[in-house]
Amino acid sequence: MKLQELTRQTYQEELKKLTQFSFMQTKEMSDFLDKQGYQTYHIGLCVNGKFPVIASLYSRQMFGGLRMELYAGPIYKDPRYLNTFYKQLQQFAKENNVLELLVRPYDHFQTFDKNGLPTSTPKHGHIKKLINLGFSHDGLSVGYGNDEATWHFLKDLSQLNEQDLFKSYNKNGQRLVKKARQAGVKIKKLERHELTIFKEIQDSTAKRQNYDAKSLRYYENLYDTFGDQIDFLTATICFKDYLAQLIDEQKELQSQYQHLEELCYHKSSPKLLNKRQQLLKALEKKTVEQEKIASYIEQFGDEEVALASNIVLYSTAEITYLCGGFYTEYDFLAAPSLLQDVTMREGLKRGIPIYNFLGIQGKFDGSDGVLRFKQNFNGYIVRKMGTFRYYPKPITFKTIQYIKKVLVR
Repeated sequence: MKLQELTRQTYQEELKKLTQFSFMQTKEMSDFLDKQGYQTYHIGLCVNGKFPVIASLYSRQMFGGLRMELYAGPIYKDPRYLNTFYKQLQQFAKENNVLELLVRPYDHFQTFDKNGLPTSTPKHGHIKKLINLGFSHDGLSVGYGNDEATWHFLKDLSQLNEQDLFKSYNKNGQRLVKKARQAGVKIKKLERHELTIFKEIQDSTAKRQNYDAKSLRYYENLYDTFGDQIDFLTATICFKDYLAQLIDEQKELQSQYQHLEELCYHKSSPKLLNKRQQLLKALEKKTVEQEKIASYIEQFGDEEVALASNIVLYSTAEITYLCGGFYTEYDFLAAPSLLQDVTMREGLKRGIPIYNFLGIQGKFDGSDGVLRFKQNFNGYIVRKMGTFRYYPKPITFKTIQYIKKVLVR
């Protein structure tokens, strides 16, 4: 058994034989990281001419050497070979002048239902095995730490068809998707020259949520690298069309109200009076909404206005909702929910079994708004094992860390 570097073609061929892996372990992600200035590697543990364990690594220069990372891997067919793989990975790191090796396995540590109630026992043994091999563990965390989401929200699409999908959402999810459809929200795939539309939405979201926005070049590199395996989706609306629809709906409600008034005049009853009150409230609501939409028409005319956006990655293993953004002033149109619905429908067409909404905080006290949004679509939660670190030259690493502290002083 020997760890070997693989060509990208060989790695891609081996990856096609596997069914569970993250987009982070794809050849395309390595191509993207190359463009971002990382050095990438593809490796495999060779056993009798076969590769039961493979992985994609990336590294970047740090003070005194390299920091190498194995993110969301390795990928394997047979867990019996994992110990051997990790031992040889440590040697591989030494041979490549690596000061710090980070491993973030994609294995589930524990699974939960959508509300955070455990549905499996925690796999502490998986963590102990890596510690026994010489890795240190950052611990099991809550929240977003080390630029890593260790809690993922997933939805199983394997037993659903397009008719069942909508029914699988909770009542609020159904209401939001229905609202966006009725409002005439449209979903479009952006072309490369339109990525500025996407970036503007992301910049607005980043400013509001206090995180660093990505550059346009970052999105262009993603677009160029992943090809038909990535969609930059944007939800848009024409407010003139929406206003015309609202007027038609109000006319219908007005007709119903007048008919009910006649019934109440001839024979009043608590049931009819209650129905009349409901219709009156609906009419008032339509009037208020028309006034709001009229103000948008003054600003945008008959222009298609961008409301929200997503990046979605496709592989044979899963769909990944990489990131998204929206303008808060258009919340009432529920565009982010329709984006999720459209993406899952595309996954059904492609025969992809899992939709990965990616990160949540792992807090189930009602404080995580991202979790509440994802719960609308029903699913389950997985907790990953977190970050493991290995130092091929521990004394050198500690010395360099000390020197850095002295220099900062």
